[in-house]
Amino acid sequence: MNSSEKKHTENPPHKMHKMDHNSMTAHEQMSGMDHSMHMGNFKQKFWLSLILAIPIIFLSPMMGVDLPFQFTFPGSEWLVLGLASILFFYGGEPFLSGAKMELKQKSPAMMTLIAMGISVSYFYSVYAFVMNKLMPQNHVMDFFWELATLIVIMLLGHWIEMNAISNASDAVQKMAELLPEQVKRLNKDGSEEVVPLQDVRANDHLVVRSGDKIPADGIIIKGNTTVDESMVTGESKTVEKTKKDKVIGGSVNGSGTIEISVTGTGETGYLSKVMDMVKKAQTEKSKLESISDRVAKWLFYIALGAGILAFVTWFIVDKDVSIAFERMVTVFIIACPHALGLAIPLVIARSTSIAAKHGLLLKNRNALEQANDMQYIMLDKTGTLTEGKFTVTGIEMTTNELTQKEALKMIGALENNANHPLAIGIMNYLKEKDISPYHAENLQSISGIGLIGSVNGKVIKIVNEKEVERLHLSFDRSLKQSYQEQGNTLSYLIIEDQLVAMIALGDVVKPDAKQFISDIKAQGISPVMLTGDNKIAAESVAHYLGVEEFHSELLPEEKEKIIQTYVNEDKKVMMVGDGINDAPSLVRATIGVAIGAGTDVAIDSADVVLTDSDPKDILRFLDLAKQTRRKMIQNLWWGAGYNIIAIPLAAGVLAPWGIILNPAVGAILMSLSTVIVAANAVTLRIQN
Repeated sequence: MNSSEKKHTENPPHKMHKMDHNSMTAHEQMSGMDHSMHMGNFKQKFWLSLILAIPIIFLSPMMGVDLPFQFTFPGSEWLVLGLASILFFYGGEPFLSGAKMELKQKSPAMMTLIAMGISVSYFYSVYAFVMNKLMPQNHVMDFFWELATLIVIMLLGHWIEMNAISNASDAVQKMAELLPEQVKRLNKDGSEEVVPLQDVRANDHLVVRSGDKIPADGIIIKGNTTVDESMVTGESKTVEKTKKDKVIGGSVNGSGTIEISVTGTGETGYLSKVMDMVKKAQTEKSKLESISDRVAKWLFYIALGAGILAFVTWFIVDKDVSIAFERMVTVFIIACPHALGLAIPLVIARSTSIAAKHGLLLKNRNALEQANDMQYIMLDKTGTLTEGKFTVTGIEMTTNELTQKEALKMIGALENNANHPLAIGIMNYLKEKDISPYHAENLQSISGIGLIGSVNGKVIKIVNEKEVERLHLSFDRSLKQSYQEQGNTLSYLIIEDQLVAMIALGDVVKPDAKQFISDIKAQGISPVMLTGDNKIAAESVAHYLGVEEFHSELLPEEKEKIIQTYVNEDKKVMMVGDGINDAPSLVRATIGVAIGAGTDVAIDSADVVLTDSDPKDILRFLDLAKQTRRKMIQNLWWGAGYNIIAIPLAAGVLAPWGIILNPAVGAILMSLSTVIVAANAVTLRIQN
């Protein structure tokens, strides 16, 4: 985001995503293969490169050895040179760009290793072409065949990986879309005008009608209402707001029209601060280095060192620059990561396919590597451990003058046209019980208290406990105790100033949540519950589920700080959530897991999405991660392990005994390792 006040007021969050998306590519362009995903269309590059490579493969020898299917014709070497040049600069461009970025970051990895292989192959082959034209009697071996196959295989590996991993949308853009494009602003003369949100300044007065999104942070200066902040803060029920109360941009105004004085726009707004936290966490998280990049980094240094050492040694022994140069190039070519480039993508492609069948969408390939040895799982309460919606948990009668069914018809009469979560929960309950509500007349909302109306000629009210106490209405207090212990919300039915019934609504715990917590503990992982809900509701759910550690009444920045504390202590943390308030925490955690039924922002911020919204799928993910890591390590050994033998032999360490690795044999070993890693990836299975 822009730093000056002038700039941020001209570019509020809902407009800034156009700039942010470009600026965020910096963190998206990670080390290793991840950053290459943003360097062109790999599918298109692969197919066009394959078309270019096919003639090269048929017209060129493999490391000096003619293959049975090869043929030549007059001028064929010029065709090979031309096609190879196009292939190098077109198909190799992502790897050259990636290597430039890795070297700039002083962290050579897979891109640098590939770039070294294709660059040496191409430029030495051009040198060989020129020398063979100038001095045909002294044939110099070229590596056009190796250049073509390496580029095509590397592009295939990247395409496989891109196909397997779901590309995340811009979470920051989804946050910005929570704000309306236009707002109603009050002028000094009292008139209203509709203006774009980017024209809003601090201290402007805005009118927000019932059902509208609150466009900016502010303070209510006129009117009373209820506000649904669940999308922003995670609080599962509406919050009553009166004059001088603060409201948050992006939340939804409920029952009444209000006038607010703007306190936060641009960078100073709540949502903007959440966006900043997400981007900052994404930037820091992108520093994680994959296991394949670590292997590629060491292989790069080994190959570079061995190649230079081979050149120096052979030059000292033979005093022949061409022989020393050829031996060094052979080392570099042997080190080309054909199999290494496919070792991880093939396993990931297999993993994502298995995961999808088990209700898991893997969006970050590093998540499978990071999931091993997980120590803590941070769980958002609402929507993750609970259903995230209010359900009637009980109705208690305080008088015998009405039946329970009649009381529900009375309550339904008032709540029938309301749109807050409690009303929706009550009406869904009536529908399930096949109870038709009475008809209410003169229906009114009493801000901060409840609803009032006339049913069958009687004045009835649905109020909160504060109003019951204010009216000094007595009832058996033991009736409410168990509901309150479970964190339920209580509403009271009053008919003609007489308290007749109490209805309890709660955010119901998911059926498998308790067993899930038990299974997590059995794996040696500590569950921690984080929630924006009040302490009573949080404590009751935590106690029921067997979660010893929990934190309640948390804002997004407080959740993220808790996560960051653990991460800073080098602890592996998984965060599971579903709301906008969880987005910074999902990004900050070692692995962020989003509930599929949650918000788009949470899903876009996560590394893994539970498409079935079942927390138990986390156990499957952990099992899949262990199996995947095992296959990755096996494939990395097959993909790079042959270099332990091939590179020293190619360098000529056994030359005094007359043993020098034939380049053709090195090529066969390379091809064999590629076949092995492909076959090994297919055998990946999940246990449950």
